[in-house]
Amino acid sequence: MDLPFIEPFKTKMVEPVYRSTRLEREKWISEASYNLFNLRSDRVTIDLLTDSGTGAMSDSQWAALMQGDESYAGASSYYNLKNAIKEITGFNYFLPTHQGRAAENVLFSVLVKEGDLVPGNSHFDTTKGHIEFRKAEAVDCTIDIAYDFKAQHPFKGNVDLNKLENVLKKNPREKISCIIVTITNNTAGGQPVSMANLKGIRQLADRYGIRVILDSARFAENAWFIKTREEGYANKSIREIALEMFSYADGMTMSSKKDAIVNMGGFIGFREEDLFKKASMFNIIFEGFLTYGGMAGRDMNALARGLYEGTDFEYLSSRIRQVGLLGATMKECGIPVLEPFGGHAIFIDALDFLHAVPQEEFPAQTLAVELYIEGGIRGTEIGALMADRDPVTRENRFTGRDLVRLAVPRRVYSDNHMDYVAAVAKNVFERRESIKRGLRIREEAPILRHFTVELERL
Repeated sequence: MDLPFIEPFKTKMVEPVYRSTRLEREKWISEASYNLFNLRSDRVTIDLLTDSGTGAMSDSQWAALMQGDESYAGASSYYNLKNAIKEITGFNYFLPTHQGRAAENVLFSVLVKEGDLVPGNSHFDTTKGHIEFRKAEAVDCTIDIAYDFKAQHPFKGNVDLNKLENVLKKNPREKISCIIVTITNNTAGGQPVSMANLKGIRQLADRYGIRVILDSARFAENAWFIKTREEGYANKSIREIALEMFSYADGMTMSSKKDAIVNMGGFIGFREEDLFKKASMFNIIFEGFLTYGGMAGRDMNALARGLYEGTDFEYLSSRIRQVGLLGATMKECGIPVLEPFGGHAIFIDALDFLHAVPQEEFPAQTLAVELYIEGGIRGTEIGALMADRDPVTRENRFTGRDLVRLAVPRRVYSDNHMDYVAAVAKNVFERRESIKRGLRIREEAPILRHFTVELERL
């Protein structure tokens, strides 16, 4: 008989999970102003808020921690990380930062100025926040089929090259800060970008003299999808594919808390020495000296090791399989989920799921709250709350996409946990017709409001 699937690792340490009651959860979410970011983690049964920094490090990474060099300047840990980044990305220059949004802050301090346009594929929340904070505009050039939840396109994260060229053609070169390509495209459902698309973007960028920056938090998952879906890459390794992806970019930002499987850390990669030197000044101001950039030496060691582990094909296959298992089980229950399933999360279509809740009452946030009340599942809203208000009109931005993201941490939960999540979602789905009202905002920040917003039930 064929041997069944097994995870390519074994468990060395466990952490207890508290099974709360429904009454407790109703009380706790009310006290949290219906914002799941405000919940204490020990009041969550299964935490799918994010896959950022929530993965389980390996014994090799923990061993590397103990060998961290905490010298302020020129630590050996810095050079370990430098060598790993060079081998996996090909970039000769890099700056360490404490996480991905810090990398964006440093790089955009050089590249983005007031009035600029920054085209790309569905910029994620912090990326758009950093752009709009500088009074520039993020222009979404994602392919249209990405918004068809059921379409089985293999690379829904792609940039529409015609949309991109229209932006480049209609605006002066000095007004385009750079092109940002997010791999995988988180906002569009963790969907990958094809190698052919990256080549096409590079050709347009060269024609118009514009830099290409890869938002690379999940670059290894993107490489896995290229290997398994794109013609000509089946026999290439994940690291060979990653090197080719990065060869089409002038720089990259990295939240290492995703595909490098660490709890904290990030970096910026540069092709040009001049851009590296300009960014170095901001790195010293915002993050720390150039050879630690807000990271401890031990964390740089764990990150260097994590870059190798995160680009292992067997590990990636196991991870992406588990995410797909959750998606397939939910689909069997009739729950409307974005297809094909992404690499790091399952996205529920809240507008379809809670069709009686008006869009101005934030159905995705309402659904996320209901999943918590039902079974202690903490997900996050990818919709109107996260989209913030239009910086000019101050009106809520309703894009027609209101999603609940269930992001699966790396090497943390078992398949049984995924079955539990699907069962909780099914229970809410079966009583969805009774949910007719949503939430309204009581208090909000002017930018990136979803992290701290206070809501009340209607």
